[in-house]
Amino acid sequence: MAKKEVSVEKKLRALYDLQLIDSRIDEIKSLRGELPLEVEDLENEISGLNLKLDKVKTEISEDEHQISDHKQTIETAKELLKKYEEKLKNVRNNREYNSIVKEQEFQELEIQLADKKIKEFKARIEHKQEAQSSVNERLEERNAHLKAKKDELDAILKETHKEEGLLQTKSSEFEKQIEEKLITAYKRIRSNVKNGLAIVPVERGASGGSYFFIPPQIQLEIASRSKIIMDEHSGRILVDPKLAAEEQAKIKKLIGT
Repeated sequence: MAKKEVSVEKKLRALYDLQLIDSRIDEIKSLRGELPLEVEDLENEISGLNLKLDKVKTEISEDEHQISDHKQTIETAKELLKKYEEKLKNVRNNREYNSIVKEQEFQELEIQLADKKIKEFKARIEHKQEAQSSVNERLEERNAHLKAKKDELDAILKETHKEEGLLQTKSSEFEKQIEEKLITAYKRIRSNVKNGLAIVPVERGASGGSYFFIPPQIQLEIASRSKIIMDEHSGRILVDPKLAAEEQAKIKKLIGT
């Protein structure tokens, strides 16, 4: 019987040690809070803004190319008008005169149309430049916000990286000391209860974090450490206050907190 009592006690101690370590890991993760997700969201938003900016720049470049083409059309038309003006000086009949005049009228229309197109493309460019300026302002603001969030996250990671690494190692070590069915139960309870507390000490006659009174007989059984007892209300595994205090001191010394 004595051997069984020691075996159960060791299991309880190992489980509670694991709980203390995992709870500290939870605390470290809570320090980071939503920062990793906020950083990721900002990075995605900035990526989207950069794509939008590239698109606007490409469109402006295409419009500028169109303006250049229309200016060339105007220059070509003006050169032709000069040639037609010279030809008019040497016309031999009305048919030649009318033909040259029609060509002049056509080139003048070409110039008018090209001028109109240039004005339209310039207006489009102006509108797009306003959009470009707005995107640049947004990018500048988002990049500054991202830097602040990254700095905040990096500071937390730098402060807790070493401790979290040690805790993760110890958590794995303690898991190996506990039989698989208990680890499975522990993880199941942790996932179903508030704050991830699967194992709690009895505090003032009640389950830790709970107001439900535990009968004295049950408290004696918990203190005997002869079997694993679960709180019927919360489903958590219960340990006595003395064992909890001893393991808290042990883990505090182990991880140096």
